[in-house]
Amino acid sequence: MKLIGLLWRNMLHRKMLSLLTIGSVTVTVALVVILLLCSQGVEQGAEKGYGPYEVTIGAKGSASQLALNTYYHVGAPTGNIPYSLVDEVRQDAQVESAYAMTTGDNYNGFPIVGMEPGYFVTRYGAEKQMATGKLYGKLGEVIVGSYVASTLGLHVGDQFHGAHGLVKGEADEDDDHDEHANAASTESAGTEVHDHHSFTYTVVGILPSLRTSDDRAIYTTLDYAWAVHAGQQQGHKDVTAIVVKPKSLLGAQTIKTKYNQVSNVQAIYTSKAVADIVNVVDKGTQALSIVTVICIVLAAGSILLSLIAAVHERKKDVGLLRLIGKSKRFIWATLIGEGVLLTGFGLMLGLLIGHIGGYLGRDLVFEFAGLQLEAWQFMPGEWLLIVGALLIGLLASIGPAWQAYRVDPLQLFRT
Repeated sequence: MKLIGLLWRNMLHRKMLSLLTIGSVTVTVALVVILLLCSQGVEQGAEKGYGPYEVTIGAKGSASQLALNTYYHVGAPTGNIPYSLVDEVRQDAQVESAYAMTTGDNYNGFPIVGMEPGYFVTRYGAEKQMATGKLYGKLGEVIVGSYVASTLGLHVGDQFHGAHGLVKGEADEDDDHDEHANAASTESAGTEVHDHHSFTYTVVGILPSLRTSDDRAIYTTLDYAWAVHAGQQQGHKDVTAIVVKPKSLLGAQTIKTKYNQVSNVQAIYTSKAVADIVNVVDKGTQALSIVTVICIVLAAGSILLSLIAAVHERKKDVGLLRLIGKSKRFIWATLIGEGVLLTGFGLMLGLLIGHIGGYLGRDLVFEFAGLQLEAWQFMPGEWLLIVGALLIGLLASIGPAWQAYRVDPLQLFRT
């Protein structure tokens, strides 16, 4: 009797218990794969999320909030800073390039960002041309991130009206809310309406896939906010943030120290702010890891209980196999093999389901946090997962297999 055939029949004989065991392994492995995908997405997002802009200048407040809003388009800005500060920053001897940014409106939930065009060349290089169309050059022209274009079906020549607020459906409530949520306006919310029907945007270009959060934003001229929120046309002009590429690391320190001394202004190390965000995410991942460990223990226990039940159920079968000449090694192999086979089936299904889950959830994760999940990429950590899962299946099988190995066939049939 061939070993593989016997193992297969043994599994089919106890279909429900085998399915439960495979299911517990599958859920555990799928959960670990999704955690690995998210962890990799966070690391890659942190690595290339802000490009060469090592210093970010914005209003006083949370450094993490400033970095998230500026580079990942998540959450509200910390406030406004005077536009006059932009020229001062550019004239600094330690600054290689600096670009101002305004936010405050959205279109169907995607942020409309006023950004000076040089931002794209400095960050992505001149070789990253538009996928279609051209870069904006005058008020009302916009370029659209690749994800926004594909999601909303926008094409060059399309027109639309924006809405006030950073998320779809956000309404103006009061002056204090307007000051923080709309980084481009200092006027009372009572002078605006929720939808800016009087201001029309025209799509003049579609960005290529940049694989950053810029894929899910709509970009236009810096002065769009001053035109839409007309209160600033007659007064001082504000911006949300200034992204700065310093000439050197020492220059970054000088810039940060200098502009931190300006009233109501903060200058942050972008890399440190992003690292702090990653650390917070890592703590959440560690909490999920506890759940994963519990699932691993339950999966190992399921394999153990399944094989213990098999030993008690098949004692006479074991005795008969021994009487017809099968060795103790063969009996040992049947139990060990069954545990490893159950684990192997669950492992393959878990890997497949984990990657499918990552693929199905990639758009949701990207829309919420701007993180790219490489759903079909085999990660280095998966090799450790495969070896670990098979090892757990093997260890869980040793006890029941040893019990079957010690069966005395003559004593068994006498009793």
